[in-house]
Amino acid sequence: MKYLRNTIKCLLLILSAAASISCSKNAADEQGQQPVKVVFHDYISQDSITKNGYTLIFTNNSPDFATEAGNKVKARMIDAFFKVYPEEAATYNPKTLKKVYFLIDPSYSGAAEAGGGHVRYSSKWMLNTPTDLDVVTHEVMHIVQGYTGNNPGWLVEGIADFARNKFGVDNATAGWSLAAFNSDKDYTGSYRYTARFLVWLEKNVKPNLVKDLDTACRDNTYTAQIWKTLTGKTVDELWAAYAAEPYL
Repeated sequence: MKYLRNTIKCLLLILSAAASISCSKNAADEQGQQPVKVVFHDYISQDSITKNGYTLIFTNNSPDFATEAGNKVKARMIDAFFKVYPEEAATYNPKTLKKVYFLIDPSYSGAAEAGGGHVRYSSKWMLNTPTDLDVVTHEVMHIVQGYTGNNPGWLVEGIADFARNKFGVDNATAGWSLAAFNSDKDYTGSYRYTARFLVWLEKNVKPNLVKDLDTACRDNTYTAQIWKTLTGKTVDELWAAYAAEPYL
């Protein structure tokens, strides 16, 4: 009988704790905030897809993305990954990670960010701009880059957009293109500005220059001197030549 009483007491304590947890989850509703969808392992869905030696773990944390529209975007993101990531890897870093993680995050206010083999995407951004599939191309290039040193941010992002321009699956539909030359900018303009400069350099100065710059950044051997070593001119001299005739 004593054992039975103790068992009942334990069960009551467990039920009381569960009720307390339930109340804490509903507290946001009482404060007028959006209700939180509680799901097992804190995600709504998770898929593991493997093709040609690469694996993508695709996790969705957004209820808004668990829709017909969201599933269409998801399928196209997965297709884009398995097209561009192997191409970027083969060109720049065959030793890059074989397993990559995508997370659809409703709390993320940016468009996307990458680091450590993970790419976080804003569910709002991907649903509102479903044609911007090559945000995938840009972000997974950061994984291929895999830099650990103190490399210039403008070059890191410029190379990623260079890759987006080179390997992109549908930049035109998204209305994305390299930024036209702007006399108010220079090579540190980053993203599309730097990427266009890099395209011009490969066409007019040294083929595969970006591959050499990428390797130096990954090997932590990048310095300002590398431009002169690779091309015979400083980066400022190269920009001056580009500014004089910026046509592609």
